[in-house]
Amino acid sequence: MDRRGFVTGAGAALTTSLFTGNVRGANDKIAVGYIGLGAMGSGNLGYGMKVPQIVPAALCDVYQPALEKNQAVARRGGFEPKLVKDFREILADKSIDAVCISTPDHWHAYMAIEACKAGKDVYVEKPSCVYVEEGQKMVQAARKYKRIVQAGTMQRSGGYFKKAAELVKSGILGEVTFCHAYQSGLARKEGWGNPADGAVPAGLDWEMWLGPAPKVPFNENRWGVTKTTFPTFRYFWDYAGGAMTDWGVHLIDPLHQCFDEVMPLSISAMGSKFYVNDNVDTPDTMMATYEYPKFLTTYESRTANPLPMFGDHGAATVIHGTEASLIVYRRGCWLIPNAKSKVEPQTFEKNPEMSEMNVKHWKNWIECIQTRTAPQSEIETCVRSSTACILANISMRTKMRLDWDEKNWTVKQEAARPMLKAKYRSPWKLEV
Repeated sequence: MDRRGFVTGAGAALTTSLFTGNVRGANDKIAVGYIGLGAMGSGNLGYGMKVPQIVPAALCDVYQPALEKNQAVARRGGFEPKLVKDFREILADKSIDAVCISTPDHWHAYMAIEACKAGKDVYVEKPSCVYVEEGQKMVQAARKYKRIVQAGTMQRSGGYFKKAAELVKSGILGEVTFCHAYQSGLARKEGWGNPADGAVPAGLDWEMWLGPAPKVPFNENRWGVTKTTFPTFRYFWDYAGGAMTDWGVHLIDPLHQCFDEVMPLSISAMGSKFYVNDNVDTPDTMMATYEYPKFLTTYESRTANPLPMFGDHGAATVIHGTEASLIVYRRGCWLIPNAKSKVEPQTFEKNPEMSEMNVKHWKNWIECIQTRTAPQSEIETCVRSSTACILANISMRTKMRLDWDEKNWTVKQEAARPMLKAKYRSPWKLEV
């Protein structure tokens, strides 16, 4: 499938309008069902409740305490959503206009596609998918069913990231040949520990939590909801892609935003668990190198040393040009001229309006549902950024340099292609 085929799916190309005959007025209420109510889902419920047009119509989670906690939040906001444990009830409810999917990553693609098929607009968290094939089908579903699908790469709605894209596209940096994305921190030596498999906690439907992922006994780290604010499921290959797809998407995505969604030509990555001694799968240290058409990018995940780079930034995206360098992160955007450059330095920081991302992102989604226009993080943008990160993981795991085949949305190395395909446990099937 060539790029046009990837974009258009069943023939409905993304244009400035995704008109479906039901454009709403600016004050019309939109009933939203929230699927997945962990850390991200709870946050999204709060952000959505700050958008006047949204009515939280239903809450869904396979863990009863999460349902009850978020029911209390909705009630404090003056809402009385219905509570369900099976997301299919929300998809079948014709009174619900749109859904927010904040589940573990391995559910994102299936639920988003099924929501599109049910005629609902979608907000789906990043990374968009676990497998490359899933992302391709998500875009196809959005086009085929003419749905507004906003991805959770909320930085794109933030002022600092919009300013970064504006500066890069103005040409003020000169010729760009090198970029750098990184994160640093200091993990505990014991990591998340080595809990034995055990009994499923009261109120949790473990079978439904696993869904299309392999059937395994309950393990506290595989679930991870009570271990830390952001659950540890993200460090198991069955459900996610570790730091690379958790943080890496947020750090690679600004490059795609600045350089018009271009994909890398080749990817080479290395990584391992050099430091921590827990039972999770993904590395504590990783380095990936990307060759884009006009520049190289490195991605560095360093979690055994917290030394920040470029000032006090523990994570950032840096773009180096012949005239200046640009650093962007959630706390600011800085243009730093080279020694002999005539470019004037520019600093954007400590600006509450530019710092705000999440509520702006939700408002953008609702506006686009009303107007049937493409949102700030239209699903293809997140699929591209997520795919770039997934490919780095595959390169690391296969110990192969991968060359990206844009025309056919695959890699040129046949030995790696099986890892691009979705592997779903029966009875779940990924069908557009």
